[in-house]
Amino acid sequence: MSPKASTSGQLLEGITVLNLGSVGPAARAARMLADYGARVVMIAPVSKKGALQTKPVYHTYGAGRGFLRMRVDLKAEAGVESLLKLAEEADVVIESYRPGVVDRLGIGWEAMSARNPKIVYCSTSGYGQDGPASSWAGHDINYLAMSGFLACSEPRADGGPPIPGATVADSAGGGMHAVLSIMAALVARNTSGKGSFLDVSAAEGILSLMALSLDQYLATGEEAASREVLLTGRYAFYDNYEASDGGWLSVGAIEPHFYRNLCERLGHPEYSGDQYDDDKQDEIRAAFKAAFKSRTRDEWSAELAPNDTCVAPVLSISEVVKDPHWRARGIFMRAEHEERGVFDQVSPVLAGGVRDHPLHQVRTGEDTDTRALLLEAGLAADEISKLLEEGAIE
Repeated sequence: MSPKASTSGQLLEGITVLNLGSVGPAARAARMLADYGARVVMIAPVSKKGALQTKPVYHTYGAGRGFLRMRVDLKAEAGVESLLKLAEEADVVIESYRPGVVDRLGIGWEAMSARNPKIVYCSTSGYGQDGPASSWAGHDINYLAMSGFLACSEPRADGGPPIPGATVADSAGGGMHAVLSIMAALVARNTSGKGSFLDVSAAEGILSLMALSLDQYLATGEEAASREVLLTGRYAFYDNYEASDGGWLSVGAIEPHFYRNLCERLGHPEYSGDQYDDDKQDEIRAAFKAAFKSRTRDEWSAELAPNDTCVAPVLSISEVVKDPHWRARGIFMRAEHEERGVFDQVSPVLAGGVRDHPLHQVRTGEDTDTRALLLEAGLAADEISKLLEEGAIE
């Protein structure tokens, strides 16, 4: 498949990605790759079998920004063949079926690489393509549980692990994990001329993020449960504190000079030399709590954040989207839906992506780019018409 001409100058300009996953890590990876300029084709089932995939809400995953669309019946031999034909000229394939399903369908790594030895084939799953848990169904909270992430987090009132406020496993453990692996495989292909199979596990991606805690335990036997080690709140200088108005501030004054600055500005210079004194942590924490309770969140933020104390306000989602720093950084862009109107959305924010984008017109119908994509792949117009009539594609 010949990528359309582009003058964007983006990092992945000229790379074509076929994505068979509608939600989760695959969709996160597709979003990030498109944000870097890749040409991403979203492959979905034909409408008569649309229940096989979850249809994302209109505003999710960048509201389809920059995606092309194709519908294929992967239970039909002609549908499988049409996808394999596209793969002959593609650079990357991402899928998120249960382990073993793509091979049964005839669209797995072996089938794709036989048609295109340079293809980078990325399988995303919760627990990996093999192993005792590989067949388990799961979602974000399950992957965070299996990786130790939840056990290291502050317990809720009943003593149980909290429900995190972000889908860390889907986005970082799975999506970013997939993108990093795909980019590495594309670099390797430039020297070897060969593609790669990538077994991306969302839970293993979280394990990599938990490496500090895991390695600490493996080396020393010290377990990073809540309040047991530095990064889980053992010390007063790494915690969250409530202000007089009910707002909260995060404190991460790890370095000694930041900690000294914090003590002085909170009015407690007497604790400057006791940063790691376990016997004094309750006393220091009580003093810090009382100090933070004397002023509002924003007053403390204005006092501490600019003055080398490693303090930042805890912002709600509604505050994040209005925050002057994020606005100045160009974090948000505009999109328009014919029924929902104009709304803001998160623009490409990862380093190297282009943030300055025009108004994104959200595709609201069920139209696809199937005919144009297959024409580019070398199928004749009458062949495509026959496939459409048979319902193998839409």
